[in-house]
Amino acid sequence: MPKRAVDRQSPVPLWSQVQDDLRRRLSEGEFDTVFPGENALVTDYDVSRNTVREALRGLRAEGLVTAERGRAPRVRRAEIEQPVGTLYSLFASVEAAGLTQRSDVRVLDVRADGVVAAHLGLEESTPLVHLERLRRAGDAPLAVDRVWLPATVAAPLLDADFTHTSLYTELAARTGTRLESGHERISAQVPTEGERKLLECGEDVAVFVIERTGIAQGRPLEWRQTIVRGDRFAFDARFSARGLHLAVAPPAPPPSPPPAPVMPTAAGT
Repeated sequence: MPKRAVDRQSPVPLWSQVQDDLRRRLSEGEFDTVFPGENALVTDYDVSRNTVREALRGLRAEGLVTAERGRAPRVRRAEIEQPVGTLYSLFASVEAAGLTQRSDVRVLDVRADGVVAAHLGLEESTPLVHLERLRRAGDAPLAVDRVWLPATVAAPLLDADFTHTSLYTELAARTGTRLESGHERISAQVPTEGERKLLECGEDVAVFVIERTGIAQGRPLEWRQTIVRGDRFAFDARFSARGLHLAVAPPAPPPSPPPAPVMPTAAGT
């Protein structure tokens, strides 16, 4: 097998070059079946074992692979699990998985959106606080998160720094408002090119699209759309026979009987 090129004249350290190339290969899905061991990587890149270990250390910190002493490195899949049927915070879920959650705030402003206002049962022209973040877990992109709340309640959030905090924490601290319940719809979709670029995922990676309506004091307060990488996130559901609810479509109505034939009548009667 030909060796992968590293530039020994470059000021970029060899471990960083190896790490960047492995990150690219991971994003392209090259290691979906098996991740090469240290010996294979040493041969593949023609570098020392210490160089390979330093490269793997960074990938482990980003949550992309596991590289434990005495065990072969493995691609880390769906390391963030979220129970279904609970009011949860993505921030808390990421931190509970042992990863640092950090957000790149892309938008934080006030605007009107007729479609979102309809979800919240408001007039189309109602001012809404809109927050859009690129959510990271272990420095690797995890989700594009967009949320809208009525400005009459959420205006104090405009002064918050959402780099490393939860929306629900800031909402409670700055407005005294806490969500009580909600409704969520989860679907699997193929990301757009723009979403794929933001999430840095390969063409073979699908996403979950989570649409949430959050309820406070009996009224809709939050409408949120979260696009999350399907290879890094999983939902966990527990059920019992007593608590199992199935949505069953009603049976189709029986076909209408054919109309009765019209009997011809004799002429002149």
